[in-house]
Amino acid sequence: VQLVESGGGLVQAGGSLKVSCAASGPIYGTSAMVGWFRQAPGKEREFVATINWSGAMTSYADSVKGRFTISVNVAKNTVYLQMNSLKPEDTAVYYCAAGQYVTAPAIRTSAAYGYWGQGTQVTVSS
Repeated sequence: VQLVESGGGLVQAGGSLKVSCAASGPIYGTSAMVGWFRQAPGKEREFVATINWSGAMTSYADSVKGRFTISVNVAKNTVYLQMNSLKPEDTAVYYCAAGQYVTAPAIRTSAAYGYWGQGTQVTVSS
């Protein structure tokens, strides 16, 4: 499975940005999850949001809840992260990650995801 992110860029605080993650290869099954993580300079990688392949289950970090929305287009094998009301502290490299068998307690854990994209830079200016 290969994951390719796109859509990052520079935006002013309060603005919106949508990043995409295109997957090549099957990520199916009831335990399959596709998530977004981010890493800011000098900080550890942190969980942002995740979704199962049917789109029925989502989870968000508290820091983005109500501002970010994760969605999936199964026909296009693509997961999206719509980011609204962006803040300077959202600045980071955003990584898409996929896991074929991700158990519920681990959906926010990067180690549960075996496939990773190369990342896309999101910069929010104040």
